[in-house]
Amino acid sequence: MTVNIIASPTTWIEGEAVRQLEAVAKWNGMLKCVGLPDLHPGKGSPIGAAFLSTIIFPTIVGSDIGCGMNLWSTSLSSKKPKIEQIAKKLNGLDEPWNGDLKSWLSARTTLRTAYDSSLGTPGFGNHFIEIQKIDTIYDESFGFSSDVLYVMVHSGSRGFGKSILDDYATKYGAAGAMANSHEGMEYLLHNKRAMSWAILNRELCAHRVLESLDATGTRLLDICHNSVTESIEDGHSCWLHRKGAAPSDKGLVVIPGSRGDLSYIVSPIQSDIALNSLAHGAGRKLSRTEAQGKLSEIYKKKDIHKNKWGGRVVCGNKQLLWEEAAECYKNITSVITDLVDAGLINVVATLHPLVTFKTSEGVEEELENNRKDWQKNRKDARNMKERNR
Repeated sequence: MTVNIIASPTTWIEGEAVRQLEAVAKWNGMLKCVGLPDLHPGKGSPIGAAFLSTIIFPTIVGSDIGCGMNLWSTSLSSKKPKIEQIAKKLNGLDEPWNGDLKSWLSARTTLRTAYDSSLGTPGFGNHFIEIQKIDTIYDESFGFSSDVLYVMVHSGSRGFGKSILDDYATKYGAAGAMANSHEGMEYLLHNKRAMSWAILNRELCAHRVLESLDATGTRLLDICHNSVTESIEDGHSCWLHRKGAAPSDKGLVVIPGSRGDLSYIVSPIQSDIALNSLAHGAGRKLSRTEAQGKLSEIYKKKDIHKNKWGGRVVCGNKQLLWEEAAECYKNITSVITDLVDAGLINVVATLHPLVTFKTSEGVEEELENNRKDWQKNRKDARNMKERNR
């Protein structure tokens, strides 16, 4: 049993995350545990880590099976982009798609699920859709261009993945399962479907963006960072769990910072030391409960809708606006530097965000106005009742 944390002393890692990593290392069947520079506490097991075991652990993969990132180049020019117009056109991406979903799915020969109305929506929490612009190109051989805009989607299997974990937990609890057992085979079957669903979800999210901006696009990569895959260790079949960890054996990877920081496109270098895994992002620094209390002393609400490049954040949820602020995350450059120094990646290019979509704007204001109207009508009704007495 080995535990390895790939991070320099200058990259801050919360002690609770290390404690969780060491605790998981003691689970039955666990062989290797690797913490990456974005390591931070999760529910029972840490995020930003990879685990090799002889047993399948659905709780490590978590509820958002197949969560990951895709990146698209577009036909949109990067010269003088109209940020406010783009932001306005993206508003509504968290609402169900009004296109022909049945035909769209049929063209991809996929099975229907009870959660298909959520396809093409990013979800809540740290998920997002971003319009990005090249900041710096370090390796021109990969063909990235500073002349066009890019779309990045971070999303997963939404309620579908959650239903799979909930069903497993109801039947079998938090225990792991052997791959050849009934519960193991059942979970792997459902996991595979959720992985495919998550990839389709990201594809439709990007399609909706391109459609709303009257643009075309090409998918450059799609990487899952919540997964379990079979692996061979010393000639024996094992299971590699990635929880907030990108694979280094699937081609180019995009590692995003916060909505106020750079995203890095990297070329991975496979390494058994890191279980062929990379950081999936910057990693949280402030908990969600800490965010607003600490940041509201620094920022006014109007300022937190912007970033240092003049970019725009579309987020109609007040709480989420603070919880996902840039300062809630570690410095992405520190995370990337650790990966470079460990010999795990070469940097290809960086991007910075122009528009970050989280949730539609205007929804909360509409609900608040409806509440005020209801209270006023109720008050008027009481006054009329008093006058008629």
